[in-house]
Amino acid sequence: MSGLHPTGGYEHVTIVEAGRLAFLAGQCPVDGDERVVGVGDLERQIEQVAANCLAALAHAGAKPEDVVRSIVYVVSSESNVVGGAWHRLSEHPELGPAFKAASTVTGVTALGYQDQLIEVDLTAKLD
Repeated sequence: MSGLHPTGGYEHVTIVEAGRLAFLAGQCPVDGDERVVGVGDLERQIEQVAANCLAALAHAGAKPEDVVRSIVYVVSSESNVVGGAWHRLSEHPELGPAFKAASTVTGVTALGYQDQLIEVDLTAKLD
């Protein structure tokens, strides 16, 4: 895209033709009993968030390829940790395609659950 910097695999702009969209709530690293998994372990939390995103997308009738916008929140002030979490998600064997559309990653000081290190917010187009 002329005038904008190259990206790490995502698009600066995603255009969706008129239709239905699914707005997923931020997916957290919690299990079915609402317990945070992988306390202190960002990699384990990324895996739980990915599993939760896949389940929520499936419930909406969507696939990772249908995602048109992603936002990733990481509890860290270190760019390598924040960016590394996004790269880990974008390389995930099942969820990875969700991060090819317009995407944002940001470091934050805290998230909703005690010990939560990551949260992913997705928007998907529906057929």
